[in-house]
Amino acid sequence: MRTVEILLDEAAELAVREAWRRLADAGLPSQARHRSPTNSPHLTLATCPELTAPIRWELAEVAASLPLPVRFTGLVRFERPTSVLAWALDLDSALACLQRRVWEAVASDSPPETLNPLHEPGRWSPHITLGRTRRAGAFTDRRVSELLPEPPLSARLTTLRSYDTRSGALEVLEPRP
Repeated sequence: MRTVEILLDEAAELAVREAWRRLADAGLPSQARHRSPTNSPHLTLATCPELTAPIRWELAEVAASLPLPVRFTGLVRFERPTSVLAWALDLDSALACLQRRVWEAVASDSPPETLNPLHEPGRWSPHITLGRTRRAGAFTDRRVSELLPEPPLSARLTTLRSYDTRSGALEVLEPRP
């Protein structure tokens, strides 16, 4: 499976990594525990089985539209089937348009049953994961919000990339020259 993700500017990345550190220091599930060199704060836009030539062509156009300013809206929790703690992003028209373009690119050349329905426009919830676990309700403790710093007010989405879950390889998706 291939992801299509977007990275944060340096200041926002540092803020997310600080939140990861605080969760880990408190003994809570944290993305800081993932020691892979490919682990960095990101926003997942879509997934697909492979990045075919037509998909790559469309994603190069998306990459050319970066950077994109975004606003953080606060802390959110998801239970599906993993427990996820994240900082949510405002789904303004620019971010919604960018994600729709990515979804349409991957959907244009992928079997429909291989696409994650949670990434479908209208269902997608933009967030930066802080911690994740299979333990239900892991982030319901009130102290979680107290130990985390406030998210940045704003950030820039800067770099489009893809992660290959089979090989572990990362690839930056560049704009067309």
